[in-house]
Amino acid sequence: MKMRTVTAAFVGLALSAVGAVAADISGAGATFPYPIYAKWADAYKKQTGIALNYQSIGSGGGIKQIIAKTVTFGASDMPLSAEELDKNGLVQFPTVLGGVVPVVNLDLISPGQLVLDGETLAKIFAGEITRWDDAAIKALDRNVHLPSEAIAVVHRADGSGTTFIFTNYLSKVSAAWKAKVGASTAVQWPAGIGAKGNEGVATMVAQTKGAIGYVEYAYAEQNKLDGVRLVNRSGKAVAPDARSFQSAADHAEWSNTPGFGVILTDQPGVDVWPITGATFILMHKKPRDPTSATETLKFFAWAYANGGKMAEELDYVPMPATVVAQVMTMWAREIRDGSGKPLIAATH
Repeated sequence: MKMRTVTAAFVGLALSAVGAVAADISGAGATFPYPIYAKWADAYKKQTGIALNYQSIGSGGGIKQIIAKTVTFGASDMPLSAEELDKNGLVQFPTVLGGVVPVVNLDLISPGQLVLDGETLAKIFAGEITRWDDAAIKALDRNVHLPSEAIAVVHRADGSGTTFIFTNYLSKVSAAWKAKVGASTAVQWPAGIGAKGNEGVATMVAQTKGAIGYVEYAYAEQNKLDGVRLVNRSGKAVAPDARSFQSAADHAEWSNTPGFGVILTDQPGVDVWPITGATFILMHKKPRDPTSATETLKFFAWAYANGGKMAEELDYVPMPATVVAQVMTMWAREIRDGSGKPLIAATH
């Protein structure tokens, strides 16, 4: 109820657009949040008549397009630094939380039956562990019949915030990975084949026996892919779900992090899913098209107020009401038209 109170005035503005001539909303970027953005967009258009044109092209593409001012908003799962935001005249805010999940295509293994830890996962993606019956995997899965077949590694071929979250985690749990590969939206992969977008990785894993890849959890669910359990910092093998994603975010210091750029990988806690992350929207402080920018803010205000249940249905975690309030205060303070007037007035 608190979130509804915080966003009431913003939603009123959004709904006032019904029947009026208003600009559709254009955005591009991360594939990680595409399922929930598509669901929100469908509901929002039915309610307001305003459409969201979102290109699911990867975080790298979204960052490039918003800097080039070819879209009203960009979307990235890798938060930009305060220096990068200032350099490009951008603001940044999170929309939902979710989990990146290693997925496999293995016969005779049930969903969630396979257990891996961070070090073993890093060695698989580094091409150092090449078969499913390797001793390191056997040690974690003593009661699982592991096939004697080659591992087919599938990774992202495009600039990807999902890759940033995944490689950030691997860099935290494996000193060798950090030294040789590191964490970024695009890395020099030591092994495997590339596919474009979460969609492409999910399809490639589904079509390739012996494959392992990484996707946002909603893609694993939608494509009926088998996820693994991961051993977290507390030494517990946990399954990916909304509860374990929420556990990773419980102690995040949103207000103390510039641009809300909190990174949630490898968090402490018994029930924590270790590859959790937020996804972010990027907008210009002085947008080229203030009308479209205003409609974008109305859309995300509506999503904060009305989209929580839809997010949960896809196993994303809605942002806490306290963070939503901080985001909206930032909108009123930072995003302005050519005359310096706020596009959205503060309401709390």
